[in-house]
Amino acid sequence: MPSGLAALLDDIATIAKVAAASVDDVAAAAGKAGSKAAGVVIDDTAVTPQYVTGFTPDRELPIIWRIAKGSLFNKIIIILPVALLLSFFLPWAITPLLMLGGAFLCFEGAEKVLEKLMPHEEETLADEFAEVCSKTHEENMVKGAVRTDFILSAEIMAIALNEVKGLAETSIWLEAAVLALVAVVITIAVYGVVGFIVKMDDIGLHMAQRENGATQALGRGLVKGMPKLMTFLSVVGTAAMLWVGGQIIVHGFGLHPAEWFGLHEGALAWIVDAGLSGVAGLAIGAIIVGVHHLWAARKKA
Repeated sequence: MPSGLAALLDDIATIAKVAAASVDDVAAAAGKAGSKAAGVVIDDTAVTPQYVTGFTPDRELPIIWRIAKGSLFNKIIIILPVALLLSFFLPWAITPLLMLGGAFLCFEGAEKVLEKLMPHEEETLADEFAEVCSKTHEENMVKGAVRTDFILSAEIMAIALNEVKGLAETSIWLEAAVLALVAVVITIAVYGVVGFIVKMDDIGLHMAQRENGATQALGRGLVKGMPKLMTFLSVVGTAAMLWVGGQIIVHGFGLHPAEWFGLHEGALAWIVDAGLSGVAGLAIGAIIVGVHHLWAARKKA
């Protein structure tokens, strides 16, 4: 009896060691995959704040929470199982599907550029306030943010999956666990940062009301600087759509613009690759926008 109990305890200890090793493998692989996807994560963080701009302070965090839930749904419920199935049955289909998503990002980015360049009828403050406060506007902004997030999330998950498949020993369960961990950690990181950014003006206002002079000065600086920061993030977010979308398409065709100049690694290689991919993204997006507007005009006629 004692020997049987000892054997059972040995088995339990062995299982515990295997489980601990598996958890370590998942954590290590997830960390490596997350670092590879860091560029797209930064783009995602830059893109999202523009969807919350203009709302009243009491609606900002609830909207971010809704977008975050939509992002997690995208990653866990849709992208994760589809990515695993495609990688097992149709690995060749992953790149074309990502390129279609990249084309959508180019389209959205080019439309935003067009809105800035083309004159349009100015709305009165009352009209703008009524639109921002409407439930329909909020729904449209959340849907638009979740839709854009879907493409960026697919790119993040594809990078993570590719990194996991490069491991010496892998299985579909390890891949699923790594992708799930990457999805949760990146979603928390991105939308935690976004929430902090959009509430910085409220934090600054609270600091400006404190008695400490240095705290007051810092608070006033945050309040004054937030409009400029949001404008900057809006520009960066639009640029991110174009360079990520263009990069997905350019790389999908096996092209690496930085290598044309003999650059393979480093910050300069990234800048050249992102810049030329952004130009390609803007050109592709402009073509899609033109076709879309012509088709809409034809249907209306």
